[in-house]
Amino acid sequence: MEPSFFASTNQVDVFDFVEVKIRLHNPVADPFRTVLVEGTFARGVEDPVPVIGFCDTQDGSTHRIRFMPTECGDYSYRITITTPETSASYEGSFHAINAGRKGLLMVDPEHGYHFQWSGTGEHFFWNAATAYFMMGCPDPIIAESIDRLASKQVNRIRTTLNSCRVPNAQAWKEAVYTNEEFTFMFGPWLSARPEAVGDPGWDVTRFDIAFWQKYDRLVARARQHDIIVSVVFYIDGYRPGAYPFDLTKSSEHYGLDEDELRYYRYAAARLSAYSNVEWCVSNEWHLFRGKPWVRAMGQYLSKHDPYGHLMSVHGDEEFSFRTEKWAKPWADFAVVQAWDSEAGYDAMMENRRLQDRTGRKMPQVVEEYCYEDHYPDGLLPPLRSADSRRRIAWEVSMAGCYQATGESARNGLGGWLNGRGDESMTMLDLYGHMKKFFEAFAWWRLEPHPELAPGAMCLAEPGVRYVVYLTNASAQLPDVDTVSGYAQDQLAPRPEFTQRLYNPRTGQYTQPFSNFLDRTVTDSHDDWVLLIERQNATSLI
Repeated sequence: MEPSFFASTNQVDVFDFVEVKIRLHNPVADPFRTVLVEGTFARGVEDPVPVIGFCDTQDGSTHRIRFMPTECGDYSYRITITTPETSASYEGSFHAINAGRKGLLMVDPEHGYHFQWSGTGEHFFWNAATAYFMMGCPDPIIAESIDRLASKQVNRIRTTLNSCRVPNAQAWKEAVYTNEEFTFMFGPWLSARPEAVGDPGWDVTRFDIAFWQKYDRLVARARQHDIIVSVVFYIDGYRPGAYPFDLTKSSEHYGLDEDELRYYRYAAARLSAYSNVEWCVSNEWHLFRGKPWVRAMGQYLSKHDPYGHLMSVHGDEEFSFRTEKWAKPWADFAVVQAWDSEAGYDAMMENRRLQDRTGRKMPQVVEEYCYEDHYPDGLLPPLRSADSRRRIAWEVSMAGCYQATGESARNGLGGWLNGRGDESMTMLDLYGHMKKFFEAFAWWRLEPHPELAPGAMCLAEPGVRYVVYLTNASAQLPDVDTVSGYAQDQLAPRPEFTQRLYNPRTGQYTQPFSNFLDRTVTDSHDDWVLLIERQNATSLI
């Protein structure tokens, strides 16, 4: 009997997706390796876009193929499924309308250290949170956690497809344990021993369909809030049971394992049609694989993503892929990891300098500078308090860069481990103040200008807007004439500027500002932000 084809719709929003389900009337013994679903989708007379499909039942009886239109118009498509017994094709069409979706997240082509949405052109102030093992929670808790993070103005979350399988978070000195509402024992393949830690018995030829359907629901829930999901393929891959492929191959002779390639290919086939995904080739790659492997997997994943979602890889203090000798570089932004003060202003300014030297601008992100209340290394509170993490985030922003934080897991809920939290956890409110501050003006036009405010940190669009961050109020506030350049060129007409002092701890401007003028504040270690704007400057661009 011929396969049956079922199209989900004949009209779809741009940046949503159409889906065609293919029903085989007999099970397939080895569906992930022996069945091929391919499609081409075209708008009018434009060149068709090739797309691959994926198996969506354990017995291989159902396959799907998804396509996300990025422009309005009439589309036609042709789909072919090939099995060991048969081959069949199906043709269809649909119409795509603009419903105002934000689109894909991309690097701003004019301001290469920043991001914007492809659909609306809006800029994106990257405010990320870590929730590595969110997939270890049941669906209602995942939905609740995503909704809570969205209410805290988080717009990107980091989640892993493949857990590193530990019985509890004592591996990281955290009080989070496997229980009826959370487990570290999950992954993308079928397992002979699901509860085993070091040897789960992965069958890397067969994906766990229930797991992937659950990940679909996670991404779809995040998309409701325009939250980007960073899809992490491995986390702590050096731990027993975390990486089921051959680790004995050196980085010089790494080889490509077809089973591992299938993993990346399946993820691309299944998830690429979601507008809000972003790829992380691996977390902590340097602990278990080499640079050639990273490059190979990055290129391979890029090849199978027809839409060009953002992609990078998480490693250590130096990003090794700032520029690649490829026709299409696979790394879209630089990711570094550096703890505590090593991730602050000076470090991120150096990352920008390193990037500038390549001749290619790309956003700079510190994805891990140690999480709130996280003390696996013998250090003690309050070194990693919420306030200390907030201050580092401000320093990162003042270098024109971005960050990903993580909430405390000390109360046992999960925090950075799975994204769970409650009303007692307020750190992300502090980050929300920072996001609110920058989103009130065209922050992407500002560049670091440390020379304009010695002893402080300064971002500026000279002549228009200046942001000065004072790490403590014992520093002298800069004079507006000096910062604006008027003091060095008094022949020019004196521009008129407004000055406001912002409290990053409360998210409020302090009035009257004159209380802080013409004197040095010496009785506080609080930090402050001075915003200097030329009168009549456009507030929102």
